[in-house]
Amino acid sequence: MTVAFVPAVAVPFPDGAVTTHPSVAFAISRKVGPAVVRNRLRRRLRDELDGLARAQRLPTGAYLVALTPAAAALDGPALRGHLRDALGVAA
Repeated sequence: MTVAFVPAVAVPFPDGAVTTHPSVAFAISRKVGPAVVRNRLRRRLRDELDGLARAQRLPTGAYLVALTPAAAALDGPALRGHLRDALGVAA
């Protein structure tokens, strides 16, 4: 698993609002598995990232999470551990 991060630049929207939450995109190839497996991984990762964002442990910016086929064999705690390692966030 790899994670690319681009820090946010404080550019306000036309209505004056400034985004304060991280945005996340996923790159999950068909080699990882069928759609059911890819969607399950995406849901698990999104849940963990939402929790980290709510705890304010993620800097605001854009994240790209790329998975390899080995990710399909990971259980929940192992997947969370790999994500936290890739992000550099302590448990």
